[in-house]
This record gives sequence, structure tokens and C-alpha cells, in this order.
Amino acid sequence: MRFSPDWLRQRLEGLGAGDAGRLVVALSGGLDSTALLHALCRSGSESQILAIHINHQLHADADRWQAHCETVCRRLDVELEAIPVDVDRASPRGPEAAAREARYAAIIERLREGDMLLSAHHRDDQAETLLLNLMRASGPLGLSGIPQSRRLGAGRLLRPLLDVPHSELRQYAENEKLDWIDDPSNTETALDRNFLRHEVLPVMQQRWPSATRGLARSADLLAEASGLLDELAVTDLAGCDPARLPIDRLADLGDARSRNLIRYAVRQQGLPPPPSTALQRILDELLPARADAQPLVVWSGAEARRYRNELFLMAPQAPDPVPGGSLAPGGELDLGPLGRLRAEGGASRGVSPALADKGFCVRFRVGGEALQTERADHRHSLKHLLQEAGVLPWMRSRVPLLYCDDQLVAVGDLWVEQSVVAEPGVAIRWENRPAIT
Repeated sequence: MRFSPDWLRQRLEGLGAGDAGRLVVALSGGLDSTALLHALCRSGSESQILAIHINHQLHADADRWQAHCETVCRRLDVELEAIPVDVDRASPRGPEAAAREARYAAIIERLREGDMLLSAHHRDDQAETLLLNLMRASGPLGLSGIPQSRRLGAGRLLRPLLDVPHSELRQYAENEKLDWIDDPSNTETALDRNFLRHEVLPVMQQRWPSATRGLARSADLLAEASGLLDELAVTDLAGCDPARLPIDRLADLGDARSRNLIRYAVRQQGLPPPPSTALQRILDELLPARADAQPLVVWSGAEARRYRNELFLMAPQAPDPVPGGSLAPGGELDLGPLGRLRAEGGASRGVSPALADKGFCVRFRVGGEALQTERADHRHSLKHLLQEAGVLPWMRSRVPLLYCDDQLVAVGDLWVEQSVVAEPGVAIRWENRPAIT
């Protein structure tokens, strides 16, 4: 058996964690994380060691598991932070994904700059992940499995045990006479990962004893290939905003490189990866669409749109805002995801103070609005003005309109009705606004 405190110390040094300010162990109380924490405490590390236990409050024994972790840390003289979280049981992504999101959100809040969070994922976990992602028809990134290292909040997440089989961790725990928790849900083979663990991998290992090692090695090779594809995407993206890709460039790249670039650009924005069907629809429907068309491709948690010569990749748009809201000179109005409006009195130029003192009523487009801008010699429809200014079609209904006595006097901070302009005046400031052009 190679797993030992000395091996762990050398492994952490090789991963750049030898001089970390704090080594934080994600402690569930199970065998793997208990063995990791114990070996770390015996490794002679000079870094401060502490543990974090997330109490998901989903199981009847959750508090007992937390108490067990408190006992383990007390015996090892390690500081423990036990954090209760609320898990959205009705999440459309399922309770397991919701628990994971809640867990990482809580941990990120506690990590400081320079912290290294250590997770006890091991080689068997890597093999299971690869098989699961094969069943999901994942691409190279998904098939590269669990990453060994990645940024997490202010710190970094490390998985130093990805080359260690579960059998070695068990042997270490038994040799050291450690106590751990066996979560009964880990034996429920109705769950895909447990089915692989208890039904599939044992059969594979009977036929191929080194199956998990081979699968983990394949994940490493696929991670390397995925990295090369990312390098290609960086080259193809050069000089472009990943949120809005030039149609002409995608057309020149061809289908395979376009798909690779779109996947990369989506990931750069923290959006869920598009399934292959959505990617193909983007290539077949959005790229060849007319420049004045407004095609849309949607997948869970994201969407793709075309406007003029750009492909926009974004989070789903919220429903159109409802009319309502008032704004007084010197005041402000929160528009939620649309930012905030302020009416700044005493500005060098703006809406006539005499009119503004009556207060502004904030509404949104219903159609038929018109105004005369300062540089125009006659009134124009608001539809025409927004089009001419290149305001994104899906944002035109989200531009706040300010009325005084039922007269349209300002359109966000874009235009002021010429007939109400005064010097000095009340200026409209639209702060923290989303991209509209």
C-alpha cells in the first residue's frame, strides 16, 4: 500500500500545496475523508489544518453525522466548522445536484485567499465518473472526469487522491483503527453511481483487474485532449467577447471548430453546456439566418440568439418587466436585474426641473411611443430610434421609459424629449444596466 502520511505530504508538495496558508479538508465523516484528514494530521505539514463539515439536513441522522465529525476533529485536535445548509428539494436538477450546489456555495463563503480545500475523491470515483459521462454522451471535457485542481472562490480545490484506489484508503483506515460513517444511501443501487459501484465495476474488475486504473488513465488522456481543444478555442476566440461571437468567424471555422468554440465560450460565462442537439440547431438555424431575423435556441439554463452579425450566448431572459414605479428628483428606483434609475437634480442639462418636480412615472414599452430627440428636427417612433441605435431586440422592451403628466420625457439615459430639456436640469442616470447594444 502506498497511501500514507508521507506519501500525502509529497503529493501535496507536488500539487503546489506544500506552503499553503490553510489546508481545509471537506469532511463528510465517511471513510475516504476521514482517512484523508487523519493522514494529513500525521504528515508533518506546517500549514494550518482545519475541516469543514456540511450538514445538508436531508437525512434523519444528519445531526448524528455532524456530532461524529466533531468527535473525530476533537481527537485529532483539528478545528471544525460545521455548516448547516438549506437544500432545494424541488430543484429541477434533482436533490443530489441541489445538495452539491448548496455545499459548494457554503464552502466558497468560508475560503480565504491562499486556502487549499482538499477533497477525498479517489481513483474509483474517477472511474465511475468516466462511465457515467459515457452514458450521457459527454464530449472530451466531460470524459476527462474529475479535475485534480481548480479555482474555488478565493482559494483552490485540490483532489490529491485521484490516483489512489478506494481499497488503499480502506486498508489505511482499518490499520489505524479509524471510525467512520457509512451513509446508507451509498448502497441504494437505484442511483446511477451506486449501481456502477456495486453492480458494474465489480464485474468489470473480475474480468479486468486493472479496470479502474485503466479508466482513470483514460480520463487523464481525455483531460489532456480537452486542454488542447481549449487552446484551439482560445486561438479561435482571439479578440472577441465570448458572450457575442462574430457570425462570419464561425462560418469560416467550419462545423467542428465552431462547436468547440461555442462550447468554450458558453463555459467561460459559467453557463450550462449546450447539448449536441442545441449546438446543431445553432449551426443549422442561427448562423445561416437573415441578419434581421431573431432566431432563438434554448437549453436548460442558457440560450443563444442572433442579432445582425453576432451570435449571443447568455443566461435566459427574465420575463418582460411590468409597468410601474415612480421616481422623484434626487431619488432612485431599483429595477432589479435591469439596474437602478437615479434622477440627479442640478445637472448641467436634463429634464426641466419644473416638470421633474411633479415626479416621474416609470413604465415600459407597449408600442406606439414617440419622441423628438435633441438632435432631430421632428418626432420619431421609439421603435425606429431603438432600431437605429442598435439596441438589442430582446432588450427593447426592457428599456425604462420616464413619463411626466403622461408625457414621455426620457428613454432610460439614452434620450430626453427635446421640448422638456433645460439647463440646468434633472439628469436621468441608469446605473448597473445590462448590455443593451
